[in-house]
Amino acid sequence: MALSDANTVVLRGMAWNHVRGYGPMLALSEQFHKTHPRVSIVWDKRSLKDFGDVPVPQLAERYDLLLIDHPHVGLCADRQALVPLDDWIPETWLREQRKHSVGPSHESYCWNGRQWALAVDAAAQVASCRPELMAPHPWPRTWNEVMELSRSLPAGRKVGWPLCPTDAMCSFLTLCAGGGTKNWFDETHGIAPDVGQSALELMFSFVPVLHPASLESNPIRMYDMMAQSDEIAYVPLAFGYSNYAREGFARARLRFGNIPSVSGIPEGSLLGGVGLAVSARTKQVPLAVDFAMLAAGGDTQRTVYFDIGGQPGHLSAWRDERVNRESGGFFRDTLPTLELSFMRPRIPCFPAFQEQLGDRLHEALLRKFRGQTADAAAIMADLNRLYRNVRRSYEA
Repeated sequence: MALSDANTVVLRGMAWNHVRGYGPMLALSEQFHKTHPRVSIVWDKRSLKDFGDVPVPQLAERYDLLLIDHPHVGLCADRQALVPLDDWIPETWLREQRKHSVGPSHESYCWNGRQWALAVDAAAQVASCRPELMAPHPWPRTWNEVMELSRSLPAGRKVGWPLCPTDAMCSFLTLCAGGGTKNWFDETHGIAPDVGQSALELMFSFVPVLHPASLESNPIRMYDMMAQSDEIAYVPLAFGYSNYAREGFARARLRFGNIPSVSGIPEGSLLGGVGLAVSARTKQVPLAVDFAMLAAGGDTQRTVYFDIGGQPGHLSAWRDERVNRESGGFFRDTLPTLELSFMRPRIPCFPAFQEQLGDRLHEALLRKFRGQTADAAAIMADLNRLYRNVRRSYEA
């Protein structure tokens, strides 16, 4: 937490361990120090897995500023772990942020009418490719076209799909949300069985044709493989990282675009991104809020935030000509997917459920990979039992 004496104030922040996560925070902390010379901000980092899984209320006991994932806001509000920012930020400013939200990013940090974080980074699952390796095949719009692509690539070249536990969970929920059924999730019972079963069966159908590293990869590992070798031509679902679309970031430059779906409309992608929140335990609320507003503002997002390797959460940056020119059109080409993305439930039990959901899905995918039986209907029934048990544990 914040340390202070008569002359200095030190705020502590928790970022995540990738240049996209901590790079902008370090640069903006230096900028903030120039206008607030008594204030220093020190950042720690956590892994991408911990970013999604570790309960934020635990971190709020030790840090003033927190980069968070939106499913945690319900639990944070329930535990009174974060500052409701609408108590400190003018409504006119928040209205402008809502107006410039990338898809539902800004709304995703709003819970029970209060704003618990500001969207500083926007992301969802998108598709990607090495254009020179995928040519002459067109960009797949449907899952049938993805399967056709996987079967027509030359020997030694594959479709990849990061399906480590966390990303298996994300892809499964994307497939559920994009399956054409609006009310596929019920807070009492869980996921509509027929929707979940269809999603599982689609994932199972791809396991035999994917690059063998898929089941042990997260997006960063897969993008590194795509950029450094010529084995992976296309990835249908993975959180977008604009860094890999920039010249000189890796050996080969990746191209990003809209996800495939059953209908051909890029809908239902699981929304990710990052919100910047202020701990309710901090003794320096005004300073912490000022920093959050600096980081989330449009002028910062279009310039310093992007330039240092960040992935902005402000729509003006996503539409900016220079930003798109320097990122190979990443933001322009994936924006339709972001605009049609979905927010995960933010009820208090969901972060714990999604972590266990990923582990169960990964076990099932591994069984399929080994040629063992994987009954989608039975697995779906087990997943909904898991959800109900986790929900009851939070209601007790």
